[in-house]
Amino acid sequence: RTFDHVDGIDFSANFIRKCKEMATDKQVRYARPEEGELVSYHERTLASLGLEQTTARVAFHEGDACALDSSFAGYDLVLAGNLIDRLYRPADFLTTVHERINEGGLLAIASPYTWMEEYTPKASWVGGFIKDGKEYTTLDGLKDMLAPHFRLLGEPRSLPFVIRETRNKFQHSFSEFSVWQKVSA
Repeated sequence: RTFDHVDGIDFSANFIRKCKEMATDKQVRYARPEEGELVSYHERTLASLGLEQTTARVAFHEGDACALDSSFAGYDLVLAGNLIDRLYRPADFLTTVHERINEGGLLAIASPYTWMEEYTPKASWVGGFIKDGKEYTTLDGLKDMLAPHFRLLGEPRSLPFVIRETRNKFQHSFSEFSVWQKVSA
């Protein structure tokens, strides 16, 4: 609602297909797992979200955050939502994201920091390990990687989120949310 243009980028072709469907059709229908093979059918509309007037300003793209096309640049805000701990080389994203953000622009990172080797080789983790005999958190790693181009604005916050798997099973998690401002080099 606030920005003149928004690019939504995700590695998942299915996510992008659904976003484009919503933008084009102004609605999306889906089946939601309830239990076993049982599902319930639902519909979500842009009107119900108060977003029916925004579709001309939004574009969706399939992309790899570790190797984004150079055309994705000139942003006032980049939101990396629950992303960095699912990248195969998070440093590739973190050490180049400044090239995509305008001077004074913001980088917002939200992540539960659930580093798992099925997504990210351990050698590529940003934090969550012992370094030089001390705990080295992901926030420590973010500070080290982003320091040349960003300053942390305020203290990170813990944001709860829930993922519904079935009618009776939910994942209740927390993402650490931090905001970084691009500074002059």
